Amino acid sequence: MPSVPFRYLPPKHAVRIAFNVILDREPDPAGGAEYAMKLASGELSRHGVAEALAHSEEFRRRVPITNVLLSMHVSRSEFVAGLPPAARILDLGGTHQGLPDGALVHLGYPYPFERLVVVDLPVDERDTIYRGGSTGDTVLSELGPVEFAFHSMVDLGRYEDGSFDLVYSGQSIEHVTEAEGDRVAREAFRVLAPGGWFCLDTPNGPLWRLRSEAPMNHDHKIEYGAGALVAKLERAGFEVTECKGLNLMRQGAAAGVFDEAEASAHPGMFAAAEDCLLLAVVARKPPT
Repeated sequence: MPSVPFRYLPPKHAVRIAFNVILDREPDPAGGAEYAMKLASGELSRHGVAEALAHSEEFRRRVPITNVLLSMHVSRSEFVAGLPPAARILDLGGTHQGLPDGALVHLGYPYPFERLVVVDLPVDERDTIYRGGSTGDTVLSELGPVEFAFHSMVDLGRYEDGSFDLVYSGQSIEHVTEAEGDRVAREAFRVLAPGGWFCLDTPNGPLWRLRSEAPMNHDHKIEYGAGALVAKLERAGFEVTECKGLNLMRQGAAAGVFDEAEASAHPGMFAAAEDCLLLAVVARKPPT
């Protein structure tokens, strides 16, 4: 039976497919009739119907994400989109496993930059699951040039004092020991210009311990709680301006039960960091 592209389907049929694919339900009579009428009149295109449903309150609040890794990626993208604008950026551990210009751009960082340096281990020193991505060549991304430096994030001695405006550590500080993490924080402070920002997201250790005493990833050395992470940054000289959480697991946290489905269904940023799967911290080097 020949298939008909979505853009050519009759209005009622197109609306039914859009509701089923996006909202996982049949259209209600009133809603279905309204969208079909707008399609028939030309007020909305078929893409417009799908777009309206995909950005609806119902889709955000009532259609849960069931894959926890996908849900955390959605949350991390929201965090990255809210990072401060910066001309010179150092990204610790930011190789994208599938794309050559690094993770920060594809997570949704919105501002053009003059320089972005992505630091990651040499390929043969990484865990096998992290061996994709850049070959080391500078890439001109849609926001600016992306350079790659293959060395440990603990060793930032090659970078001059005050040479960056933003240091970002996305799911990386947990891959070094607690003592090495202290060194990373001190070095991030050193390489930042006064008023610069150190922003990081990392697993919320106490919440993951409800699932298992083992780390969430076999390559993790330590998974911090909110208080310990904030204290670490403050010892390095930073002023922590935000400590939020990503992927809320409020009921599970209150009951002392790890509920992956609840956390997956609640992506985004939340004030109750202790009740979230990931911590998202924004810290500033004092201007003077």
